[in-house]
Amino acid sequence: MLIAGFPAGAFQTNCYLVAGGPGSDAVIIDPGQDAAPNVRAALDEYSLTPVAVFLTHGHLDHTWNAQELADEFSIPAYIHADDRPMLTDPGMGIGSALSSMIGDLEFVEPEKVVEFVDGEDVEVAGLRWGVDHAPGHSRGSVLLTPDVPADPDTGETVSVCFSGDVLFNGSIGRTDLPGGSHQQLLDSIAAKLLPREDDQVILPGHGPQTTIGAERVGNPFLVDLPDVQKKGRYGL
Repeated sequence: MLIAGFPAGAFQTNCYLVAGGPGSDAVIIDPGQDAAPNVRAALDEYSLTPVAVFLTHGHLDHTWNAQELADEFSIPAYIHADDRPMLTDPGMGIGSALSSMIGDLEFVEPEKVVEFVDGEDVEVAGLRWGVDHAPGHSRGSVLLTPDVPADPDTGETVSVCFSGDVLFNGSIGRTDLPGGSHQQLLDSIAAKLLPREDDQVILPGHGPQTTIGAERVGNPFLVDLPDVQKKGRYGL
């Protein structure tokens, strides 16, 4: 599997392109402010054909270039229903303190929008993506977990999860914006992330990657969460 990522915009939001390999279909994840030029460059570099835009949540720093890219390539944008209103009214998700960054800009939905559903598997770009609703940072935050095929040469697999702003390396998402809830975010992490295998790689919306195991033992925000046995969709 090919994963190409880069930080974009004033908030250095991680945008990712995910594909089975060079020359294949690709998903664009969280194309935020000023992400479009680098997305186009990566598509050309790896000869990728974009087939969808995935949005981990509706905050503007993750969605700013979604409509531009989705409509340019005539592809759908996927987002949870609870955050869909932010596509046309981003101010409702960032609060008055940050709304000045929008100014007089107007935002519209992409021509094609598909709503993520908690617990579903979405077949896109030759991959099966697990979708888990994980509110707390925003009402419609989701975790996106592709079913990674084994390496044809080594037989090895690497489990990855695109966590948006739910979980970071050594931290968690902020909860002081409209729709945020600190306790709900901790509950989401406890229910949807901590049951997973320690070696699952977390590719967050900001900052460097990490693993479930590293966050389980080293993330100061998680120390009071109950010990969780590995079980469920992505565990034993």
